[in-house]
Amino acid sequence: MTEAVGSAGPLAGVRVLDLTNVLAGPFACHQLAHLGAEVIKIEAVGRGDLARDLGADPGLSKRQMGVSFLAQNAGKMSLTLNLKDPRGVEALKRLVAHSDVLVENFRPGVMDRLKVGYGVLKLENPRLIYCAISGFGQDGPWAGRPAYDQIIQGVSGVMSITGDAESAPMRAGYPLADTIGGLTAAMAISAALNAEERGGFIDVSMLESVLATMGWAVSNYLVAGVAPKPNGNENPTSAPSGAFQCQDALLNIAANKDEQWRDLARHLGREDLLENEAFINREARKANRLRLKAELETVLTTKPARDWARELNAIGVPSGAVMTVPEILAHPQIRDRAFLARFADAPGVGRAVEVARIGAMIDGQRPSVSTAPPALGADSAAILGELGYSPEQIDIMRAEGVI
Repeated sequence: MTEAVGSAGPLAGVRVLDLTNVLAGPFACHQLAHLGAEVIKIEAVGRGDLARDLGADPGLSKRQMGVSFLAQNAGKMSLTLNLKDPRGVEALKRLVAHSDVLVENFRPGVMDRLKVGYGVLKLENPRLIYCAISGFGQDGPWAGRPAYDQIIQGVSGVMSITGDAESAPMRAGYPLADTIGGLTAAMAISAALNAEERGGFIDVSMLESVLATMGWAVSNYLVAGVAPKPNGNENPTSAPSGAFQCQDALLNIAANKDEQWRDLARHLGREDLLENEAFINREARKANRLRLKAELETVLTTKPARDWARELNAIGVPSGAVMTVPEILAHPQIRDRAFLARFADAPGVGRAVEVARIGAMIDGQRPSVSTAPPALGADSAAILGELGYSPEQIDIMRAEGVI
């Protein structure tokens, strides 16, 4: 089994202040923590990150350790601060003076109203990398709008091209915009950490982050003037390329090259299709894709999808069964590459939890963190103590709701 890399990763020695909530920001800092950064999650007193109350296990949500929180907060410390109290602001400033990165995902202007915006904090630390993640960016006509994943999926055009002619518009089945926004932020922060002269303001727009990943859907319109449309499980650039019905499930086949098409037809015993004028070249196959699909499924429906996948991949025809999330998580391709982390005793959970690490390996090892997601405010006293606060001051701040 592949080993996981400990906390001394490429970002070891970097301190990140995570003032984010729910998913995009926490997911960005999740990447940085696994790459070795020390991440201090700064949460609202009493309630913390909203994700603590979210997820499929109501019992965990009630204990403020919701599944949604557990998913992307392992390896972080938790400090609660009331930033509406001057003492909370002062504590944040002290932390900023000894930190490298601050990440927030409030609406534009909120941090300035709290008197802890970039203009204030860079005076405490000119080398601070300040990353603001928002739905639409820090300016523009929509800058002040609230943004959630589905809102961004809708306005970006993602929903308009997801599904088929009957089902579109359709949202993607997971928070695509949040996670792409988080990855974009983590990439930009990592680049800024490598700059010869550190310090600056990073403005991450979830909308722009998603558009940047839409590749051909955007460029086909910008360059060729062809507006994208929903194609369901069919790949509009080639045929046969899409999802095909087998005996038990769907099978994705991507026979995008002519030789792959020929090998597929021969393996299925349908050499006759190779001489059929309707399928004689790529453009003909694209124009008659549904007819071709029906012809191939006369054979594909005689065996299970995974059997076909093994056979077709063996002859160089890219294929893969359509699997469920539980199926792929149990598969040795995932289980044997240290992608999942298990914490035997997560605070506030009362049982072991298993969560995903990041989707990269370094020198054959999976980056990892050593601690489970933190209970709300679990590290407040220790962090404030390091900043020079006495035990008596900490007790007073706790009693008066500052921490």
